[in-house]
Amino acid sequence: MEKVNLAEKLSCFDDHWHPRIVGELNGQHVKLVKFQGPFVWHHHEAEDELFLVVKGSFRMELRDRAIELRAGEFLIVPRGVEHRPVAEEEVEVLLFEPASTLNTGNVVNDRTVARLERL
Repeated sequence: MEKVNLAEKLSCFDDHWHPRIVGELNGQHVKLVKFQGPFVWHHHEAEDELFLVVKGSFRMELRDRAIELRAGEFLIVPRGVEHRPVAEEEVEVLLFEPASTLNTGNVVNDRTVARLERL
């Protein structure tokens, strides 16, 4: 059992859209990721996802609306809901989701990260 310092872990990488695992519990992963620019439209058939903004802000685009998220706020995207995160400037985000969750959901492309690094 070790404590996790989010700022310290986030300082270990600079790339965008490449989540890292920083914790695991009950079949769930706690991940850290940095976003900048638009991601791909996608959905997850079997998993809900929690996005918690650690630093910065981003917009979660849904097909019928967009939700702005700032530091200290989180959003749960239910399984099956098509979504696309967009960050005008770099944002640091904590993700909480089942270990089986593929970052690009139902889409496989150059941003798909099949094997996640642990920090």
